[in-house]
Amino acid sequence: MVNKKITIVGAGKVGATVAQSLAYKNFADIVLVNRTVEKAQGIALDLMQSAPVEGFDVKVTGTGDYRETKNSDVVVITAGLPRKEGMSRDELVAANTDIVKGITKELAKYSPKAVMIVVTNPLDVMTYVAWKVSGFKTNKVVGMAGILDTSRFRYFLSEELKVSPKDVSTVVLGGHGDFMLPLINHTFVKGKPIPKLLSNEKIDKIVKRTVDAGAEIIKREGDSAYYTPASSVVQMVECFLNNEKKTLPCSAYLNGEYGIKGVFIGVPVKLGKNGAEKIIELDLTSEEKEHLQNSANKIKEMIKITGM
Repeated sequence: MVNKKITIVGAGKVGATVAQSLAYKNFADIVLVNRTVEKAQGIALDLMQSAPVEGFDVKVTGTGDYRETKNSDVVVITAGLPRKEGMSRDELVAANTDIVKGITKELAKYSPKAVMIVVTNPLDVMTYVAWKVSGFKTNKVVGMAGILDTSRFRYFLSEELKVSPKDVSTVVLGGHGDFMLPLINHTFVKGKPIPKLLSNEKIDKIVKRTVDAGAEIIKREGDSAYYTPASSVVQMVECFLNNEKKTLPCSAYLNGEYGIKGVFIGVPVKLGKNGAEKIIELDLTSEEKEHLQNSANKIKEMIKITGM
């Protein structure tokens, strides 16, 4: 039996952590691509040497040659310039557009049937770039963001209320950045609406911390987050490879859903072997609809910078 195959482009902290997590789950061979070939090879070798301890038998390969990625089932783009302290995601647009273009051309050439996950920032814009360059159908290109943002929001709420994050049910929509939209009306803790448990002032502070969560980690650590982004990617990969049909918030292409067209933005999506198989439309308040539209408009403005 031939194993399924996952390609990860970028051997930085996110890419390496994704490779580690996927290897330990033991359900697909992994190809880690990096511009500095020796780095990818070193990470792959290190991971393979942990196989006897962790008990996996899939193969991890480090390379700089895209031919080794041929016929991947899922491809993940993590490569790009990282965001540093004081830098907005918007400032990354021009530089990372060129990087994502080059990577996408190679991935689409060797794995035209793959599902593509984009992690590079600014995420919604780079997902659009990858879609345009790849020529893939819109359902086959998905950005990782909503899972990350929702996980952060759930954690901050659980911390404030001193409950398990498992007890918190919520979803964050919109662009990955300042215009994200945590849905307060769809937030429950042990079945209770969050406005009955916290004051509006407390909720607003937690929303603000969620929006600024990436910047907070950069300020404290001096580098971008990678554990939660990697975990979010792995959850998406599992949905695709196992055809789970699970609904998760991701950056997906809208063609009229939520009254928005022509942009990738965070919404609930049913994920399966065909990628983003269905956009789930939630009931939003007029204020939430306006916020989501403003978020889409901001993404469209940044897309113009790419020249796509």
